[in-house]
Amino acid sequence: MRDSFLVATFRDPHSLMKAVPRVREERLRILDVFAPYPLHGLDEAMGIRRTKLPFVTLLAGLVGLTFAITFQYYTNVFDWPLNVGGKPDNTTLAFLPICFELTVLIGGLSTVAAFFIKARLYPGKREQLAAHGVTNNVFALVVYKPEAEDEVQRAREMLVGFGADVEDEEGER
Repeated sequence: MRDSFLVATFRDPHSLMKAVPRVREERLRILDVFAPYPLHGLDEAMGIRRTKLPFVTLLAGLVGLTFAITFQYYTNVFDWPLNVGGKPDNTTLAFLPICFELTVLIGGLSTVAAFFIKARLYPGKREQLAAHGVTNNVFALVVYKPEAEDEVQRAREMLVGFGADVEDEEGER
C-alpha cells in the first residue's frame, strides 16, 4: 500500500519538540519521528501509549512455568519414576531450578519475538530512513499527507514556521 507523507526535517531538537504537539493539535497523523539520539518527553508529546510487551512476557513466562511443572511431574511420576532415598516422586523443591530457567527462557525469547513482529523487523530488511542525516544530526517528523490540498498547504506552512524543511515523499508503511 503506497501512502503519501510530508517529511519535515529539523536542525535542532527544540524545534521538533515544539512542532510535535502542534501537529497533533491540528489533527495530522504522525507516522514517526526520527532522531539521532533519544529525546526526553518525545513519547508523551507524540501521544504514544505504553507498550504491551510486559504482558507478553508475563503470559509467556506463565506458559513456561506451567510447561516446566507439568513436564517434570509427568516424567518423575508417570514416565520414569525413580526411588531415590525414599523421597516422594513429585518433590517440588527439586523442580524449582528448571521452573525458573524455563520461565525466564520462554518469557525472554517470546518478548524478543513479539518485539520483532511488532516492529516488522526481519532478517534482510532494508533500512528506510525518512531523510538524509537522521542518524547523524537531523531530526525528522513524518506526517501522513492530508487529503485536501489546502490542508496540505496549511500543514506545510505550519511546519516551515517551526523552522523545518518540508518535502513530499511516497512509500509504504
